[in-house]
Amino acid sequence: MRRIFHFESRHQPVATSRHFVSRITRNALLSLVVVAASLLVGTSGYVYFEGMRTIDAFANAAMILSGMGPLNAMVTDGGKLFASFYAIASGFLLLGLASLMLLPVFHRILHRFHADEEDTQEDEPRKR
Repeated sequence: MRRIFHFESRHQPVATSRHFVSRITRNALLSLVVVAASLLVGTSGYVYFEGMRTIDAFANAAMILSGMGPLNAMVTDGGKLFASFYAIASGFLLLGLASLMLLPVFHRILHRFHADEEDTQEDEPRKR
């Protein structure tokens, strides 16, 4: 997990474009794996609790995971509870994955601002 959030410090130069693209790609692949696992959990939950066909369960899981809401009304109490908790978890997951995808971009922007600030300070003569 440390590898995902390990960026250069403010005293190091800004990462190369190639390294930046590899960070974006790594985070995108990790996000895809998490989305696939979430779809599997959601599909399985709808099949188990609601007795839905697999394709219907997958469609409901995908719609909730994307923030759109379920396609079918829940019939069982277990299905209603599962859908409620799955929707809450999906909302947090959506925010977390968006943050994960944008993390390298935000870091690069902030690092460049900080690097520009250090360059300006070094160019000015020091007051004694």
